[in-house]
Amino acid sequence: MESDNKKVVRARDVMHKEVNSIDGMATAKDAAEKMRVHRVHDLLVEKRNSDDAWGIIVVQDLIRGVMIPGRPSEEVNVYEIMSKPVITVPADMDVRYVARLLHRAGIRRAPVEEGGELVGMISLSSLVLENELF
Repeated sequence: MESDNKKVVRARDVMHKEVNSIDGMATAKDAAEKMRVHRVHDLLVEKRNSDDAWGIIVVQDLIRGVMIPGRPSEEVNVYEIMSKPVITVPADMDVRYVARLLHRAGIRRAPVEEGGELVGMISLSSLVLENELF
């Protein structure tokens, strides 16, 4: 029988606190360079105003929107190839539910929010590879 005293691991416990972002008007070339410099696979796309939603651009967007069609990266804007709106995860969500949410939504990462503020990013790999959850 499983112990009821097992500590619940929350999204805030495993998220990456550093969030790299980019403006939607930036070019795909700018996004690729920023990903390379920060050694990340995603960038949060900044809101245009308080009523706007967050967006996200990931390496796969660069491949699908620039490389495969053979478009010049300096002529493609981030907003053309990003995903928007972004599914966000509450900071206090149990990581088991985070994993289920990301899996069912078909995504690998999501911003973490607490009190309406962005506090980090969480990914499937951070759930499995960087933490002792098993």
